[in-house]
Order: sequence, then structure tokens, then C-alpha cells
Amino acid sequence: MWELFTHPSNIVFSISLSLMLMFAALECILLLLGGGSQHIFEQFLPEDPLQPEISPDQSPGVFSKVFDWLYLGRLPLFIWLIIFLTSYGLSGLLIQGIFERLTSQLFSVWLISPACLFLCMPVVRFLAMAASKLLPQDETSAIHSDELIGRTATIILGDAKVNSPAQAKVRDQHGQTHYVLVEPENNQILNQGQNVVLTHKTKNGFQAIAL
Repeated sequence: MWELFTHPSNIVFSISLSLMLMFAALECILLLLGGGSQHIFEQFLPEDPLQPEISPDQSPGVFSKVFDWLYLGRLPLFIWLIIFLTSYGLSGLLIQGIFERLTSQLFSVWLISPACLFLCMPVVRFLAMAASKLLPQDETSAIHSDELIGRTATIILGDAKVNSPAQAKVRDQHGQTHYVLVEPENNQILNQGQNVVLTHKTKNGFQAIAL
């Protein structure tokens, strides 16, 4: 078994399982210290990176459907990574072990590594779905985009002009950050880094006034 684990053809699966054990140990340490890994990872990731704003009439994209199918976003990212690394590593070693027993050979690492990436996805989904039912569930924080009107946003990319919106970020009542397009309500320029108040919903984003 150890020879199978250390064989060069299985190096990707060995690394995956080693990372899983490191992540699991780190998670246990953080829990014993009274915290968790969820906020450590989330501070490096933008919230709602695929949606500049929320709209119930907007159909989800391909990536959103894939992420939803894999239960990405329904579990803490750290827990999902542990599930993925475990499923990927064990499925690869299992396939290699069966193939070696039947043929006395192993698949090339360049062949088995990407193949197992797809083969393990149903397992990842099943385990993530099971884990999501065991973990405490938070109440939904989904909102309608109109609920952002009246909130303070910060211009983070470009200068906003009439008919030339810039990207801004705004927090809703749940503390979630959303990235939206804003343009001035009147003939003025809203500069990058400036705080503004969202006043009206437009076709592509919001109108805003400077604070």
C-alpha cells in the first residue's frame, strides 16, 4: 500500500491526501482555539464574485450551475476542500490499485490525474450534500437588488460619469458585500474611492449621489 502511495504515477493523489490531513488538523486546532477557518479564507475572497448585483429575474450562468451542483457556497470553503481532496485522492489510489492488481501496471499520471478529477465529482457532490445537511444552516440572506437603494457604496474601479458607470461595492442589511455598477444621478463625476448613496435602480445598475 505504501509503495502505491509513493509511486510517481500517484504523486498527485498522495499530495491531495497529505493536504487533506493538514487542512483537517488545522481545522481541529482552530476549533479548539474557539474559532474556525471559514473567516480566514473568506477575507481573501470577494463575496458574490460572479454576480455584480442580485436579480431574481436573472438566469444563472454555467459556472453558477456547476458550483451549485457541487454545493460550492453551501458549505464553508475549508470543509468543501477537505471533501474534494479526500474524494480525489482516494478515488485515484483506488483506481490505480485495482488496475495494478489486474494488469501489474499503473496508469500514467498525465492520464489518470485529469480523469479522476471528473470521476470524483459525483462523490464530491454526494458528500458535500450530506455534510450540508449535518452542519447548522443559516437563514437565507438573499435580497432583491432594490433593497440596496439608500445604502452607501464605495467606488472601487474607475470614475463614474453619466452613461459611463463605474464599479462600486455596497453592503446589504445582512453584511454581505455586492458589486454593482453606478453612475451619477446628475451631471457630475464620482471619483474612485468616493462614498456615494444609491438612489435609483437603472437597467444596468444604480444611480448615485455623492455623500
